[in-house]
Amino acid sequence: MRKLMASAYKEVLLLLRDWGGLAILFFMPAVLIVTITLIQESTFKAVGESSLPIVLVDEDNGEIGQMVATNLSEAPNIQLVTEAGGEPIDEARARTLVSEGKYQIALIIPEGISKELTEKVNHNVDQILAEFALVDADSAQAEEKTWKTQEITIYFDPAAGQTFRNGVKSSIEQLLAKVEVRKIYDVFIDQMGLEKDPGLLNGEIISFKETIAQKGNDGIIPNAVQHNVPAWILFGIFFIVVPLGINLVKEKNLGTYIRLRTSPVSYAIILGGKILTYTAICLIQFILMLMIAKYVFPLIGLIEFDPGGQFPLMLLIAFVAGLAAIGLGILIGTIAETQEQSAPFGAIFVIILAALGGVWVPTFIMPEIMQKISAFSPMNWGISAFYDVILRNGSAADIAQPLTYLLMFFAVTLLAAILYDKRNNIS
Repeated sequence: MRKLMASAYKEVLLLLRDWGGLAILFFMPAVLIVTITLIQESTFKAVGESSLPIVLVDEDNGEIGQMVATNLSEAPNIQLVTEAGGEPIDEARARTLVSEGKYQIALIIPEGISKELTEKVNHNVDQILAEFALVDADSAQAEEKTWKTQEITIYFDPAAGQTFRNGVKSSIEQLLAKVEVRKIYDVFIDQMGLEKDPGLLNGEIISFKETIAQKGNDGIIPNAVQHNVPAWILFGIFFIVVPLGINLVKEKNLGTYIRLRTSPVSYAIILGGKILTYTAICLIQFILMLMIAKYVFPLIGLIEFDPGGQFPLMLLIAFVAGLAAIGLGILIGTIAETQEQSAPFGAIFVIILAALGGVWVPTFIMPEIMQKISAFSPMNWGISAFYDVILRNGSAADIAQPLTYLLMFFAVTLLAAILYDKRNNIS
């Protein structure tokens, strides 16, 4: 035990002499967890929490344009823009404003859309009512007419993503459908000669209730914080492969490793000291980032992260994920001959594992082939375990499989490092 503690103490001294390595271990993950959560916060905001400016150009100046403007202005998350610099915006100006990125959306109501829609609705309603003898048949015997589809143009900022465009277009289409239904309804009321609106369109008949499908009743409602905190905790933990690999290469290049192997200390003690030290660092990282998420996030306008009663399971996941990262770091440091090999390879490899594992992009929106590859990333196992506990309110049994995979990854990488080192020493 005394030799193990001495080996661990040696690792601590190496880290304390390397301020760049300490910055990678603690400062960079802390910056990442704050920055990325702030950037992605709007992605997880509920509808109505953020304001979206929409440029509206009403070339129709009729009933439809007025109804669209009214509905847009009443929407809590829409900021209607009709003027720029105190002057009304026309279509050419709207297109320029959007193409320059000053606004993301412009909606153009074409001239004559109200008249065209009114004539079409009146014609069709007359024919329908004539079938029930509610209007004179002669008045409904007008020749068949064809109407040209009126196009409402939507200009999008070229930088707007496809998902954003699809979402906005869907919302506007729903709004226009509502306007058309209201117009048809009003014509029916007028043609039937009703003095009082029966109120068929007042209130919603069908609505949607959003419910998070969690196990139990004390799970955490998902938001940007709940998604980002576990992801970047895991990313920070795996980034220890960089300083760990660098220190192993330093020991080989400076002759420290040879002196250690020729001393009355087993290789297991040497590795045990590294595993003990870096496991403690992983847990310190975990606690530090949880404290940032709990106490710093509210100060910068983010939701406080509260692990609740799931903290012990989260600590277990961080511990096992740390072992997997340590095994990978030891393997990279054992194989690499120089720091120029170890540091870039370790950093890039961790980024690749993060991308494959779902830290950058959720795995469910990846192509099918990438989803299959993602299943082999230790980052994916770790983040799945965190999400099972935090978002799905899972138990220890629910995370047994991903934790087993992480432990197997640790064992395989450590064994590979030992065998590689033994073969090189023999030769």
